Amino acid sequence: MNSDLKWSPSEKKVARAAFDKALEVALGKTLAEFKKKASDAATFSDMWEIEDHLRQQRRNLEQMFDYRYSQLIVVFGGLIRKGYLDEKLLAGLSQDKREEIDRFLAWHGRE
Repeated sequence: MNSDLKWSPSEKKVARAAFDKALEVALGKTLAEFKKKASDAATFSDMWEIEDHLRQQRRNLEQMFDYRYSQLIVVFGGLIRKGYLDEKLLAGLSQDKREEIDRFLAWHGRE
């Protein structure tokens, strides 16, 4: 992946909006999963398992959501793969950036 891509001000706005929307989707799924697990919890052990799961989810999200321009192509590719980001939200990015994301997806596939 080309980490030397330059980001125009308009692309930065598109990237930020897409990133924020994907984060909202990911956190929404995490919250829904938490609520389900919490409502199903019947023992103290279940409670601690939920805590462990949430810690792991937080670590995963922190790794996945890296808003450095040098990483955004890979980040967006990963978010699309995971179903957190709709590619249409990246329509304002230059052709070269969209092609880099497409190459990432072709190499890594979709989940």
